[in-house]
Amino acid sequence: MSLKNFLTSKAFLKQIIIALIVTVIVVFAVMKWLNSTTNHDQKIQVPDLTKKLVNKAEAELEALTLTYVIVDTVDYKPDYPAYAIVQQDPLPKAFVKENRKIYIKLNAGGYDDINLPDLIQKTKRASESMLKSVGLEIGEVTYKPYLAKDVVLEMRQNGKKVKAGDKVKKASKIDLVLGDGKTGYNISDDDRDNMP
Repeated sequence: MSLKNFLTSKAFLKQIIIALIVTVIVVFAVMKWLNSTTNHDQKIQVPDLTKKLVNKAEAELEALTLTYVIVDTVDYKPDYPAYAIVQQDPLPKAFVKENRKIYIKLNAGGYDDINLPDLIQKTKRASESMLKSVGLEIGEVTYKPYLAKDVVLEMRQNGKKVKAGDKVKKASKIDLVLGDGKTGYNISDDDRDNMP
């Protein structure tokens, strides 16, 4: 039998039709299976977890058949409770499927300790910049007699004298004692009489 006769025979056409029917049935079965296993039409709206503690967020997520993973702890933010959720991914109101993991970042329990920079003999302006760069603030400023004006003579915190390298909490206020610039070399009347 020649190829042309075979391609136009009833047996060949019967085989093609059977193959097409089997293909359609297999594709239909696979699509049904994918819809059922991937929850194609399912949409669960992610709740807003910010400022919630983990145990409350966990109960809320379990009720929605979602889970969570703690990714990291971020620097302490005073406008959030300690150990509360600060960030989440996916974002609130996004739609996800059942058993989706929500990745969260928690607020630290408090400010970290940092080393106090050396401000002695620095100007008030330079000291303010140095304090801000490490996350500290200038507190109360007092003056005492000293030759140079606005030069740091002492650093204090909560009434106690502190020195460079001491550990203080980030965002703390550091009180500065500055020179008033009013003390200078005074010439006595005897010195004036002896001047040329």
